[in-house]
Amino acid sequence: MPLINSAFRPAWWLRGDHAQTLWPAFFRRRRPLDIIWERVELDDGDFLDLAWSGPADGPIVLFLHGLQGSIESHYATGFMHRLNAAGFRVCLMHFRGCGREPNRLPISYHSGKTDDPQAILLHIQQTQGRAPYGAVGVSLGGNVLLKWLGEQGDQSPLRRAMAISVPFRLEDCARRLEHGLSRVYQHHLVRSLQVSYRRKFARIASPLDIDVGRLDTFRLFDDQVTAALHGFDGVDDYYTRSSCRPFIPAIRVPTLILHARHDPFMYPDTTPQADELPANVWLEIPEHGGHVGFIAGRIPGWADYYAERRVGEWMLG
Repeated sequence: MPLINSAFRPAWWLRGDHAQTLWPAFFRRRRPLDIIWERVELDDGDFLDLAWSGPADGPIVLFLHGLQGSIESHYATGFMHRLNAAGFRVCLMHFRGCGREPNRLPISYHSGKTDDPQAILLHIQQTQGRAPYGAVGVSLGGNVLLKWLGEQGDQSPLRRAMAISVPFRLEDCARRLEHGLSRVYQHHLVRSLQVSYRRKFARIASPLDIDVGRLDTFRLFDDQVTAALHGFDGVDDYYTRSSCRPFIPAIRVPTLILHARHDPFMYPDTTPQADELPANVWLEIPEHGGHVGFIAGRIPGWADYYAERRVGEWMLG
């Protein structure tokens, strides 16, 4: 049975799913890491920024961050530190525009854009002399990872993968984030997308004739910007073609998905059902844990980050 009975229990002092989501964003101290930066030039004239950490000879784990994330995201160095301590060399791939400067082309990144991690996989094979051992994806990066694994099927060289807090059906997430306290997350992230759009198109001409400030929901932004820039026939086409859930049955790499049933970014039935999972994909769904939270710990303020422990355990097999 591909369903795992989770050992995660939320900290008593962070019981709520919103508390689990927000606490690390505001109060977590970033773990210091020695980072080596690398810029990879792409065939289309754009570039991707990579942030490397860990032992040079360790098995490589590719890390895909979430929407508007980066090495500065509250979860990034925590996961990287845990993997480094387990002997892995981590390569955090910044999606286009999320690195140290805006990307060059009008296109950016989106939930279904899997050609960039594929390009980095080939780059790692060519420059490091070996393929990545595994990959980890968080939130949007988890959607990209699962879709990519499904597209590759048994051709993927990866030996392990883990995805955390995945937006399996993008339409569900867009609807959920328009209701209740979840609107706070939508407001913050859409504002960040607007800022990134203005920053980039202050340097190059935009192909779109829009007032990005009026696009105040994910559905509007994805329809007028994301879909328009990346060749989709509107937002519904983008959500349908980019959601990872239909690709999961084709995954052949041993993969763990950690997801809270009451993640405030989506609905409880957004997650795939057991009969959708192939034999080598395991789904661990604690009732609570928020979105990229999963904070345990008995002493207030002393957090035990369960997802990071699971990443280390899973990659070690």
